[in-house]
Amino acid sequence: MMNRSIRGALLAAITTALLAGSVLPATAATGCRYPEVVAGHADTLHPEGATWDAVHHRFLVGSLRHGTVSVVAPDGSAATLVDDPEVLVSIIGLHVDAARGRVLVANADPGAGLRTSPGTFHRLAGVGAYDLATGRRLFYVDLAAVAGDGGQHFANDLAFGPDGTAYVTDSFAPVVYRVGVDGAASVLLRDARLAAPGGGFGLNGIVRQGGWLVLGKYDDGTLWRVRIARPTEVSQVRVATAPGTLTGLDGLLRRPDGTLLGVTNELGAAGHDAEVELRSDDDWRTARLTAVHPSPDQAPTALTPGPADTTYQLSGRLDLLFAGTPSDAFTLRRV
Repeated sequence: MMNRSIRGALLAAITTALLAGSVLPATAATGCRYPEVVAGHADTLHPEGATWDAVHHRFLVGSLRHGTVSVVAPDGSAATLVDDPEVLVSIIGLHVDAARGRVLVANADPGAGLRTSPGTFHRLAGVGAYDLATGRRLFYVDLAAVAGDGGQHFANDLAFGPDGTAYVTDSFAPVVYRVGVDGAASVLLRDARLAAPGGGFGLNGIVRQGGWLVLGKYDDGTLWRVRIARPTEVSQVRVATAPGTLTGLDGLLRRPDGTLLGVTNELGAAGHDAEVELRSDDDWRTARLTAVHPSPDQAPTALTPGPADTTYQLSGRLDLLFAGTPSDAFTLRRV
């Protein structure tokens, strides 16, 4: 029989090995509770955007249908965090500012939400900031009023600077907005080259790459870079790829290694349902397409960081919503 001291030493050694992760499964070692495929289910939620809340270790999605923000559990169930019917119609992009304990949402009206109205349809562009713990509104800013042109507007996606300043794309106007941490907003740039022909869907995804913003245009799949400190310095990124490969370019995500990930779809353009990867060696003057992965899910619209340095792709089945057949299903899939 093993004596007490030897048995104690052996147990200590086993415990040390377990804590070091040498024999733990990856999910246990990293604390990742989310499966590779999160089969979301909620009453016609139809999320367009998703983000990772590193403060509470959970996914958040924004509902295009209901104009709310929901917490998604590992089993795919969803619970409402933000519901602000006074101002929110359809949530498009959203982004967690973990350092300040808030989530920012881009608000628009594509006409498929329960709160759509003739006065806001294709004219609404706004950004709201909400407390991550309570969902309480911190501020809301009317970006269409900031644009001041009386035209069509559609707030789409957001990116953050290190000081908490948000940069927001407008899909119906060739405009990028700047929103301070206090909600003070202005037009960062307005450039006719960023408009879609015939007033279609133009600017979409946005990421910050150092001192630059990289913008994606949905209608033609082009990428553009903007110097934040000198926003009149706007140029198209020359991408080495076959024509049409990036058409329908929707959400963008910057990986820590500098790789730019994106999703394409055919919701409103002649694109394909896919995840694409691009890299640049010259501060995004030029870029090369390094991978194209056909999407197993229809109509992907966004990519988000996930737990343990993973990346997830969102399909909120907007194809079904826009076809008039709402669904309760959505998917977050590890890529």
